[in-house]
Amino acid sequence: MPHPDDVGPVPSAPLPPLPGHVSRGRLERVLRRGEFAVTAEINPPDSADPDEIELRVKPFEGWVDAINATDGSGANCHMSSVAVSALLIRLGYSPVTQISCRDHNRIAIQGNVLGAAALGVANILCLTGDGVQAGDHPEAKPVFDLDSTALLQTIRMMRDEGKFLSGRKITGPPQVFVGAAENPFALPYDFRPIRLAKKIAAGAQFIQTQYCYDIPLMQRFMTRACDMGLDKQCFILAGVGPLASAKAAKWIRANVPGVHIPDEVIARMEGAKNQKTEGKRICVELIQQLRAMPGVSGIHLMAYKQEESIAEIVRQSGVLSGRTPWRRDLVATTQAVESQGAL
Repeated sequence: MPHPDDVGPVPSAPLPPLPGHVSRGRLERVLRRGEFAVTAEINPPDSADPDEIELRVKPFEGWVDAINATDGSGANCHMSSVAVSALLIRLGYSPVTQISCRDHNRIAIQGNVLGAAALGVANILCLTGDGVQAGDHPEAKPVFDLDSTALLQTIRMMRDEGKFLSGRKITGPPQVFVGAAENPFALPYDFRPIRLAKKIAAGAQFIQTQYCYDIPLMQRFMTRACDMGLDKQCFILAGVGPLASAKAAKWIRANVPGVHIPDEVIARMEGAKNQKTEGKRICVELIQQLRAMPGVSGIHLMAYKQEESIAEIVRQSGVLSGRTPWRRDLVATTQAVESQGAL
């Protein structure tokens, strides 16, 4: 059953406000209750058909607390993050709207924040964004009016001070839980906790990391972060994902900026009879190790073109500990029980 605090009168309706919360979203509630959160990621379609969103997120239902709507990830063009988020809300899911500074100046960004919040978005992830040379429009003009740290500061000002960067007043500030990304697996390693501290100071309340395939490096990062008290100031969700094959792992390591995959992981994949199954098994083991790591508040599961494996991976990992995130049938059951109790 879902937690009573996570059930609104109808799936897409805002949840009642809770003391000490900045949003009405389910993700913030799960994290502040101390539960191990599970988020996932949807790659927006190259389509204007809203039904494609429902088909893509169906495997997530009942297994994740929130779903990221990416914003031109890899500098490739897809349906907009705000539009995908609005469709997810219509279906009852809790989206994390990503905003990339690559494609928007501060005027457009602040307008998108207000628009997303008005549509019911409760979570925003602030990203600087990949360079345009990485995508299918290398001739596009990059903006980068802000970076992710400045974007965090901007949204915090809009929410907490009720004003734009220009100083003009906002009559209805956005009620949003604000996050950022971090990569513990990129050099220089000692700088990563320091950069995390800067993002937290700028306003980050949750962090989603790059893919974790190296537990010792993640442990090194988390030990330093905990020594600095950063785990008490924000919620850190470790990025994970299943590898489809050793060949795919090698390609990702060589071509996707910031992704670190140790040789021993690739060797294990190469030695497996069924590499796809082995990739899921490795992902489950990583989740279980991250679950036991001090300071880690959850996982961000990125299963590109393997969305159908989400339920299997989360179930086998056991990280939900019997808890069931939002699901249509359970919401209906909970509401029926609550309605009978009120009679």
